[in-house]
Amino acid sequence: YIMDAITAEHASALIFAIKNRMEISLGVAMGSSTQVGVLVVPFCVILAWTMGQPLDLNFNEFEALVLFISVLLAALMVQDGTSNWLKGAMLILVYMFIAAGFWVHKDPSLTIGVEGDPSLVTEAQAGRR
Repeated sequence: YIMDAITAEHASALIFAIKNRMEISLGVAMGSSTQVGVLVVPFCVILAWTMGQPLDLNFNEFEALVLFISVLLAALMVQDGTSNWLKGAMLILVYMFIAAGFWVHKDPSLTIGVEGDPSLVTEAQAGRR
């Protein structure tokens, strides 16, 4: 149900953008992102806790830096209330850079250790020993 509402909000933002109503389109898009960040993510964390699954909002340095840069870039892009194809192309390019960064980024806390090599032991595995 949540994904249907988010999809409908994105579709309405796209329709408003096609009709050249950028202020409404930006408002819908930013409002939708804020709703997900403030409501959906904490709800998923609480739901995981009730199910006994380890899920938290503990970001490592790379994830926190990407989040900060993304928020800063979004604020700079919507500051003047206008858009053009170059801004859109730059945002798509930044999105691809972020995706590539997460693709090659190795989180040391998620590394699976090899038996006999203590340098590759995760925190969870170290606690079990």
